[in-house]
Amino acid sequence: MITQSYDTTDTEQSSDVAAIRDAIRDIPDFPKPGIVFKDITTVLRDPALLKKTVDYFYHRLKSQNIAYVVGIESRGFIFGAPLAYQLNAGFVPIRKKGKLPGPVARQSYTLEYGEDVIEIHDDAIPAGARVVLIDDLLATGGTAAAACELLKQIQVEVVAIEFLIHLTFLNGQEKLPATCPMHAMIHY
Repeated sequence: MITQSYDTTDTEQSSDVAAIRDAIRDIPDFPKPGIVFKDITTVLRDPALLKKTVDYFYHRLKSQNIAYVVGIESRGFIFGAPLAYQLNAGFVPIRKKGKLPGPVARQSYTLEYGEDVIEIHDDAIPAGARVVLIDDLLATGGTAAAACELLKQIQVEVVAIEFLIHLTFLNGQEKLPATCPMHAMIHY
């Protein structure tokens, strides 16, 4: 697994990342006791911070010839659609089981609180296309690893996986295949 770092020599983007990090709030004991939930609604409700977040990902990816942005349900949709617009790329959702109407590829996985299944339309992206996968948070890595497996099934090239937040103490990056280089804006 390849992890890329943000170049902190760009002081404007560094201050944007600091402002975004400062806006994220902790909600203790959610969704269950002992969990500290990283609430990003405080970033999303602020037009300037939302724009800075999407712009951050755009500047990282604009030279990568991305054909599709793939967002993981549901918060990956929030950043994925505007990022696809900026990159002049298509947007493709990865959804929970039973939410897509057409033929799908599916992958089951284990997450922090149980098991789940995700799906993608099996004809959503042409084989060989360059894609970026995006979500809000990398925790234990189960969802992102399952999403990488789905994209492998439909034979696309995952150029990068982008996250707003990486909870490094949960070691989720270890579940990601080496063929899916990951990057997170903020690390806890």
